[in-house]
Amino acid sequence: MAEQFDVIVIGGGPGGYVAAIRAAQLGMKTAVVERDKLGGICLNWGCIPTKALLRSAEVYHLMQHAADFGLSAEKIGFDTKAIVQRSRKVAERLSGGVGMLMKKNKITVIKGTARLEKGGDAPKVTVKGKDGKDTAYAAKHVILATGARARTVPQAGLEPDGKLVWTYREAMVPDAMPKSVLVIGSGAIGIEFASVYRTFGADVTVVEMMDRVLPVEDEEISKFAEKAFKKQGMTIHTGAQVEKLDKGASSVKVHVRTKAGKTEVIEAERVILAIGIVANTEGMGLDALGVKMDRGHVVNDGYGKTNVKGLYAIGDVAGAPWLAHKASHEGIICVEAIAGEKPHAFDKSNIPGCTYCHPQIASVGLTEAKAKEAGHTVKVGRFPLVGNGKAIAMGDDQGLIKTVFDAKTGELLGAHMVGPEVTEMIQGYVVGRQLETTEAELMHTVFPHPTVSEAMHESVLDAYGRVIHI
Repeated sequence: MAEQFDVIVIGGGPGGYVAAIRAAQLGMKTAVVERDKLGGICLNWGCIPTKALLRSAEVYHLMQHAADFGLSAEKIGFDTKAIVQRSRKVAERLSGGVGMLMKKNKITVIKGTARLEKGGDAPKVTVKGKDGKDTAYAAKHVILATGARARTVPQAGLEPDGKLVWTYREAMVPDAMPKSVLVIGSGAIGIEFASVYRTFGADVTVVEMMDRVLPVEDEEISKFAEKAFKKQGMTIHTGAQVEKLDKGASSVKVHVRTKAGKTEVIEAERVILAIGIVANTEGMGLDALGVKMDRGHVVNDGYGKTNVKGLYAIGDVAGAPWLAHKASHEGIICVEAIAGEKPHAFDKSNIPGCTYCHPQIASVGLTEAKAKEAGHTVKVGRFPLVGNGKAIAMGDDQGLIKTVFDAKTGELLGAHMVGPEVTEMIQGYVVGRQLETTEAELMHTVFPHPTVSEAMHESVLDAYGRVIHI
């Protein structure tokens, strides 16, 4: 007889393992099925190890500018192998930590690949282990948290080969630092890798199909960031498309159709594909179950519930935004709904987005353009970091804080930031939106001095004609 659980979570990434822990906290007998390492792509090959690489790049950048701070540093250099090893150790440490959390919460971890079949209260779960043998499990509730993988282009020459054409996996573990890199795609993943490789001296070219880099961000922030990237020495082609790649022995000739309609051939040692992700849904039996899908993603009802009895979906497999913190929160809402806790339905509008390049980018809510499209009359505030004392003292005063308010109600519709540590600061605006704060509360909030966060306050003041320091 199949082993019985209250909840089986398929996928041990930031959505899956968090959902499993919350289920265990609520007294449910819980299992997690994971075919690789606990922590998923985010912890092992995404969010965490890339931040370790970016931290190494940040320190190297500061060493190169030691004289700006009255310091001296001689024979500045880097060891690519050591940088990669540090990144991998950070990921391994945290993956091990997730394993400890599973033990602490008495969650059963089942290693293998799952597939689903029609069942009673929920689909039956069969797991093929490393030995190739199938083991059956049953649960009252099954949660899909299988995540996603890098999107590839089904076009001759554009497929990743692990040598000259990389996905994020290969880009994270280079044997040596390439002298030149061409990045296809300028979303968060593409720009973060562009930032790392440019800081370590590579000639970096970014090709983006849309009319601007970081196209999901507010246009003003995108333009500010693009100017900063170009100042760092990046070459950026927007409104452009890669037509084909000619692979040589140790480099690639990339044929790029530019905005002007001309084809330009750019040679680079390595090409990084960063053109989005594809949900992991294949081979699981979802078609046979009749699971409702939308553009490759599983459709849920805001509480994780799918159209199939006892089956739920969270995280990347359930659609945008493809963010670890979205997956975790969605998992908690799903489990609490299963337990009858009556949580609020998942609200995507309050999920912050962060890009950890230099300068950092962070945002929440509606852009100015989207707010106007939605019918709002808006008040917009801006504060450049050249007017912020802490940013000047840090030697990092190139940035902008932008806030968008509803002119009639004072509702904070969106906040958009570029500059130092904005990925840490954005949470202030996220909390404000969650508490349905208006401009009045934000204007009367005391921000500590000297901090970069004071610029958040000034941006709010600017929207209402009360800015102080510009």
